[in-house]
Amino acid sequence: MKRQSNTIIFLAMKGPKMKKYGLFFITLLLFVSYCKGSTDVNGLVGNAEKLVKAGLRSTDERIRANAIEVVSGSGRSELMGEVAALLNDPSVMVRFAAAVAVGDTNYSQAIEKLTQLTKDSDLNVVLASNYALCKMGKNKNYKVLEELAFNKNQVVQANAAMLLGKLGKKESLPVLYKIKDCPDSSNTSAFNATEAIAKIGDERIYKKIWTMLISVYADDRYMGAHAMAALGGSKGINALLTLLDDEIAEVRLAAAEQLGTLGDISGKEVIAAYFREPAPADKASAERCNSLAALAIGQIGDEQLAVHLPKLMQSGSPFVQLAAAKSVLMLDKLR
Repeated sequence: MKRQSNTIIFLAMKGPKMKKYGLFFITLLLFVSYCKGSTDVNGLVGNAEKLVKAGLRSTDERIRANAIEVVSGSGRSELMGEVAALLNDPSVMVRFAAAVAVGDTNYSQAIEKLTQLTKDSDLNVVLASNYALCKMGKNKNYKVLEELAFNKNQVVQANAAMLLGKLGKKESLPVLYKIKDCPDSSNTSAFNATEAIAKIGDERIYKKIWTMLISVYADDRYMGAHAMAALGGSKGINALLTLLDDEIAEVRLAAAEQLGTLGDISGKEVIAAYFREPAPADKASAERCNSLAALAIGQIGDEQLAVHLPKLMQSGSPFVQLAAAKSVLMLDKLR
């Protein structure tokens, strides 16, 4: 069984045999199965909450956006007031993330502000606010997303495709297939459309995703893991299992994490092995890997893996800290 997807922001991977997707919103699914053990998750909650609150008030827009997703993704409703306040943030990225979070959590206290944001100067925020209102039952706002899906601005188009997938309406499929197949679509737009089609449950997209999983490019395999998890089912699980032996650490970790979203803990040893090995020498790669490993711990919920969360929350990277804090909060919620 899968939980509703949540949005978290990461930087595109770069390295050998990797193409550049650019900045994009990656949809991550979260499924947590907690096994009570020697690690006192409850004792970590206070620090996790402090990290999230600090993130919401950070001067870095990327950190604020990530912290917003942690709040919505971990079900910390008591912090949604602070998230809603960020609908007024000067950063487009933050207003976008806040609007999506308000919609995903059905935070009805922010309806008036969301309505105002449908007239925002940035079309990405217009998209997110209409998405949120649609999630709250204002179905007339759906048409705005479909219309903006054909906008010539590729960032707007990519975000429209992603949000249409989150809404999960089968009537969106014709629009999404057009985006996927259009030669003018950017890599990010085409991928977001592919993942959105998978989220809606159209199995015709399986072959396309499978070609991503066997690509020579690691970023294709990495992104394909998320799309295959969105499709789910036994076919999705079996396909993801093939990535657990991938030569690239980010791909292995992503596969282990995404299997967790489907309730499969086959990637447990991949995560355990990652912590037994030296950290990647490249700082950016280490940050990505540690973030993925932190999220996977929360999804798998194994007591032996959870012992790594305290150290991860002390990381020098605020993105790793937030990923670890998210797992702590989600594990605590299921105690």
